Amino acid sequence: MDLNISGLCFAISAMFQVQKSLLKGVQILDLSRVLAGPYCTMMLGDLGADIIKIEAPESGDDTRHWGPPFTKMGESAYFLCVNRNKRSMTLNLKSDQGIQILKELIQKSDVLVENFKVDTLDKWGLSYENLQQLRPGLIYCSITGYGYTGPYRNLPGYDFIIQAQGGVMSITGPEEGEPYKVGVAIADITAGLFACNAILAALYDQQRSGRGQRIDISLLDSQIAWLANVGSNYLISGEKTTRYGNAHPNIVPYQTFKARDGYFALGIGNDSQWRQFCDKAGINEWAEDSRFITNEKRVENRKILIPLMEELFSLDEISHWLGILSEAGIPCGPINSIEQAFDDPQVQAREMVIQVAHPNSGMIKMVASPLKIPTAPVEVRLPPPLLGEHTEQILSGLLGYNQKTLEELRIAKVI
Repeated sequence: MDLNISGLCFAISAMFQVQKSLLKGVQILDLSRVLAGPYCTMMLGDLGADIIKIEAPESGDDTRHWGPPFTKMGESAYFLCVNRNKRSMTLNLKSDQGIQILKELIQKSDVLVENFKVDTLDKWGLSYENLQQLRPGLIYCSITGYGYTGPYRNLPGYDFIIQAQGGVMSITGPEEGEPYKVGVAIADITAGLFACNAILAALYDQQRSGRGQRIDISLLDSQIAWLANVGSNYLISGEKTTRYGNAHPNIVPYQTFKARDGYFALGIGNDSQWRQFCDKAGINEWAEDSRFITNEKRVENRKILIPLMEELFSLDEISHWLGILSEAGIPCGPINSIEQAFDDPQVQAREMVIQVAHPNSGMIKMVASPLKIPTAPVEVRLPPPLLGEHTEQILSGLLGYNQKTLEELRIAKVI
C-alpha cells in the first residue's frame, strides 16, 4: 500500500512538474510606450518571452515621468506597473545608425510590437513587406488609436477620447448628469489584451508554418468589441441605449443598494436566485408577484421593484444583508476601496500582490499576473528596468558589438 501511495504521489508530482517559461526562446522587440503596448508585452514577458524595450535616450518611455506617485528614488508608479520582465535599451531612432541597429535587432526577433503613429515605420523603410525580406516570418503588431484604415487613421489615440467616441461614456455614470469614463484606461488595457491574444495565435502559426503576420490593433476597435451585451442590445433592438448608474440593462436586481450604514452590491442573475432571495429576506410574496416573478418582468417593472428593495435594505446594516445572502449563495459583496481590495483574503490567497527587488528602489510591491498556470507558473524574472539598463548587454551579447563600438555609439548619441 505504501508503495502504491508513493507511486501515486510520484505520478502526480510528474504530472505537475514545473515547465518554466512557456514562451522561453521567443524574442520580442518592443517599440511601444505608455500603456497598451507595454501591457501587452509585459504579459508576454510574464509567460517567458525575452522582451527588449527600446526607449529614447535620456527621456525614455513617457510614463517614466508620469506622477506622482514615485518611489523614494524617483521611479514612477505608472511605469513600474507595466514594465517588468523586460530589458531596456536606449536607441536614437532619428539617426541612421539607430535605424541600422534596429534592423539588426529585428533580424534576431520573432515579434515586433510598436505603437507609433500610422505609417511611421513605413517612412523609415521598415514596412511589413520590407521586414519580411529582412526577417522572414516576423510577426509585426501595430497598436494605434484608430487602426491603419478609415478616415481617422492619422489621428492620435488617447484612452479618454476613445472612451468618449466609442460609446462607453454614454452608458457609464448616473442616469442623470455628466457621463463618466471608466476609472482605469480600459481602452488601452483591452487593446493590449487583444494584441497579446493575436500575437500568441500568430506565434502558434509561426511555429507550424514559418509564416509571419501583420497585426493591426486599434483602441477604438477594442472599445467597440467589448461593448458586449450593451452593443448587442442596440444592434438587435435598434433602441437608444441609456445610463443605468450601477444597475444592469438586462438583469434586475443587479446593482448597488444602500443599507443602513452604507452601500453594497447585489447581483441576482436568475429566477431561482430571486426566489432564494425572497425567502431569506422574508418577503416570499414578492416571489409570487406577477410583476416580479421572472427576470423579464423585473426588468419591465424595475421602477416599481427597486424602491421597494431600497426601503427593505435600509432597515438593517451591510453585515446583516451580506451574511444572510452569502449563506444562501446569492451573489453579493462589499464595495471595497483599493486598499480593502488588496487586503481581501481571497486576493491575498491568490497572491495578487508580489514584492520585487528593484535595482534602484529596493523592494517594491506590484500587482501580480492573473495568469495562473500551475504546470508552468509565470514569474518575475526581471524588475521594471532602469532607462537603458541593458543597452550594452543587448548590443554586446545579442549583436556582438565590442566596447570600442559601444563607446563610439554613445559619443554619437545613438544610444
